[in-house]
Amino acid sequence: MKWRKLVKVAFQSILKNRMRSLLTTLGMIIGVASVISLLALGKGSQEDIKKQVASLGTNMIIVHPSSTFSGGVRGGSGSLATLTMDDVESLREQTDLIRYVSPDVRLSEQIISGKNNWNTNVNGVSVDYLDIRNYVLSSGSFFTSRDIKAKSKVAVLGNTVVNELFPGQDPVGTRIRIRNVPFTVIGTLESKGQSSMGMDQDDIVLIPDATALYRLSDGKTIRAVVVSAVSEEKMTEAQDRVTEILRRNHKLKEGEEDDFHISNQTEIISMAGKVTGTLTALLSAIAGVSLLVGGIGIMNIMLVSVTERTREIGIRMAIGARGTDILVQFLIEAVILSLIGGVIGILAGLGIAYGIGAAMGATVLVSPAIVFLAVAFTAGVGVFFGFYPARKAANLNPIEALRYE
Repeated sequence: MKWRKLVKVAFQSILKNRMRSLLTTLGMIIGVASVISLLALGKGSQEDIKKQVASLGTNMIIVHPSSTFSGGVRGGSGSLATLTMDDVESLREQTDLIRYVSPDVRLSEQIISGKNNWNTNVNGVSVDYLDIRNYVLSSGSFFTSRDIKAKSKVAVLGNTVVNELFPGQDPVGTRIRIRNVPFTVIGTLESKGQSSMGMDQDDIVLIPDATALYRLSDGKTIRAVVVSAVSEEKMTEAQDRVTEILRRNHKLKEGEEDDFHISNQTEIISMAGKVTGTLTALLSAIAGVSLLVGGIGIMNIMLVSVTERTREIGIRMAIGARGTDILVQFLIEAVILSLIGGVIGILAGLGIAYGIGAAMGATVLVSPAIVFLAVAFTAGVGVFFGFYPARKAANLNPIEALRYE
């Protein structure tokens, strides 16, 4: 028998029992829909995490001072003042691996403007800070190297601070007070929203690092140094270089513990990706059980079909059909049932994924490879679970099959 004829006969057999065929494919539909929707949402979540981490900065490496240790009691992270402006200058010389460097003199201060006030983070930074952290000005301008050298009292406000102190107004040109020191607002930042750790990235005031260091701080304490590597591929090498320079600057001998701590975006992305990937794999494995159940359902229905059609098989063999023809016919029926279930499952899975994504504001990422694998897997399930019933049909004795009532 020709392949076209075999496929036609298989479809005719499936259409004779529409309801049974639909129930047979139900397990495949549920399994494939679950896997497709979970993988699409899982991949989308990983992409969201990457975007959120990328919003923190470009190829960013953060250096924090280490913690104090006194009388058996360890202080919190950053409690040991080990970072200096000399460290910043040393890092700026490494142009082969490092593109931007900025000190970060962090202060938590009450900002006052007229009758309004707001407690926020004041960060003393360099002119490179916008490029490192991917901040964009929405109005006004950023301070310059001249402002840093002059220790100018100028400030750039984040969107949250603007809304709290100047609701519905453009604050550029107005005055604010930080620790009773007057500052002129010269610019505002576009909103970045929350970070992947849930921190408001718009609740910030940026001022020149020298101003923060000498007018609002003790003239020496730098809470962090933020560095931007020249490329993502050079992140590890740049981090190693930063470690080497800081150890040399701090005169740490071989074997001595670092008096600083370094973290980078790659570590955050990797950790978050592993958690999301593990959860997606676990849920997909659970959903895969439905595919197994669906395959067993197809095998059971095909066995019933062989029993019901024993006399038909005998007639076909009597008029010249070979065992391989019968085997291929039943395999085709099993594969078609699986593929029908797979296609409906893919469409249902995509619908579920995009529906959940729209309702929750989550990113949905559908890979063509996933869809292709789903189709190939369902066809494989049809062949695997349909082979035994097909072989049973092919091995029937024609004379006994004709006698079957």
